[in-house]
Amino acid sequence: MTDSARKSGQFVAPGDRLGVIEEFTLGPGTYEEEGTIYSEVTGRTLMDMLNKKISVFPLVHAVGVPKVGSTVTGQVSDVQSRSATLRIIKIGKKSISGSFTGILHISDVSPGFVESMFDVCKAGDIMRARVVSDKNRVLHLSTADKNLGVVYALCSRCGQMLPLKGLRMRCTSCGKIERRKIASDYGEGEI
Repeated sequence: MTDSARKSGQFVAPGDRLGVIEEFTLGPGTYEEEGTIYSEVTGRTLMDMLNKKISVFPLVHAVGVPKVGSTVTGQVSDVQSRSATLRIIKIGKKSISGSFTGILHISDVSPGFVESMFDVCKAGDIMRARVVSDKNRVLHLSTADKNLGVVYALCSRCGQMLPLKGLRMRCTSCGKIERRKIASDYGEGEI
């Protein structure tokens, strides 16, 4: 960056030269190589002349990626007797545009014994789960807490929304009774 262009708010791209280590300290969005400071991201510069610090603030924020410990919401895409696959649509309360898939194993559903995943969820259900592992780049999920589990379910016979009456889920349209591992706030709020 030339001396005439040395001011805050300049547009920079990754690898653009910003200054030297003798005149500035590194701030967010920058890196140093052989005494020269470069932009790490595409964004706008912020030159703090009082503290002699240079930063670059990104114009585009990175896509959220589920991390271990994150609470995620997803739609069940497949159910087998021992596991279910969820297509993740939210991390916390933030919707994501990327495509992530998580696996919920029967051993991570509940603190107690669960006989079959078909008693836990069905394809199309919306579930809230916690990421417990990302080993081998596979997101392993758990619904063992009371606030985790199915938050919205559809009748597997007719497709109507299943209301919760006490501890049972009975379809008001066709009368089918179904079981799920439900979250404490089932049917409340938005997806």
